This record gives sequence, structure tokens and C-alpha cells, in this order.
Amino acid sequence: MEGCEEMSKKKNHIKNLTLAAMFLALGLILPFLTGQIPQIGIMLSPMHLPVLLCGLICGWRYGLMVGILTPLIRSAIFGMPVLFPTAIAMAFELGTYGLVIGYLYGSSKWHCLKTLYISLISAMMAGRTVWGIVMFFLLSMSGEMFTWNAFISGALLSAIPGIILQLTLIPAIMVMLDKTGLVPYRKAASTRT
Repeated sequence: MEGCEEMSKKKNHIKNLTLAAMFLALGLILPFLTGQIPQIGIMLSPMHLPVLLCGLICGWRYGLMVGILTPLIRSAIFGMPVLFPTAIAMAFELGTYGLVIGYLYGSSKWHCLKTLYISLISAMMAGRTVWGIVMFFLLSMSGEMFTWNAFISGALLSAIPGIILQLTLIPAIMVMLDKTGLVPYRKAASTRT
């Protein structure tokens, strides 16, 4: 019996690791859809989608790691986003997205649309808050100012199209995955890592 349980855990880990690698690759590729135009990329936030989905599907540990790695690897390979301060702040922001959405959704008794929205909105608020705090410290270290207006503009106003996209596309994807049986909404919390 223990051997079967251990085999199941190993199989689940391999599946989640494979999915996390796919989400990381999507996070590296999706920004090309914005045509490398920073203003459109900032508005649509294409790296956020795979990180949020990774947290939901694979769990908080994988969501956290994919969130941290995606902007840093993308910065190292493609030079966008610029490492300091943007990619560093985004690593904290996206890591928070993956951690919060994965933890809240994974530890919830019910995996339904309501829980999905609660987890998604909580992750978006936490991630944007962390981004603001990190930007404040990074810019302070370099002698620059990060004002309240800059936070509101960067975290909310310029991100409204991306927020709308995330609030519509992520639940739609999860509903489709639920209908196919690939990611059922109501699964035992003990099967999630």
C-alpha cells in the first residue's frame, strides 16, 4: 500500500514538474504576442497568465517557482523586461501570484468558480502590493523615487486591460479544463502539493 502511495506521489510530482515547465515556456513566449511593444505588454501582462494557471493547476510551490523564474529568465535571454528594477520586481510579483493563488485554491475545501475568483483576485491584489513594495525599495537603493501615483499607475491604471483579461480568460480556461476532466474543480485537497 505504501509503495502505491509513493508511486502516485512521484507520478504527480513528475506531472506537475512537466506542466510547470510548459507554463514557464509559455511565460517566455507569450510576450512576443504583444509585438515587443512595452506599452501593450504592460497593459496585457502576458507573463501573468501562465503563472496564475500554474499555481491553480500545479499548486503553490510550482506557481511560486515559475513566477520567480519567468521574468528573470526572459530578461537574461531576451533582454526584456530590463533586469533592474523591472524583472526583479516582477519576479517578486509573479512569485506572489503563483504562491497565493495556488495556496488559496489548493487548500480550499471546494474547487469551484467562486473559490477560483476569490483566489484569483486575492493573488492579483497581493502580487501588485508586493510589486509596489519591491519597486519602492529597489528605486530607493538607486536614489530614485517611487511615488504613490507611480504605484497606482503601474499596478492599476495601466494594467486594467490585463486585469480584465485575467478575470475572464483564467476562469474560462479552468472551466474548459474541468469539462474535459483534465482539471476537475472538486478534487480532494490531499492530492494537491
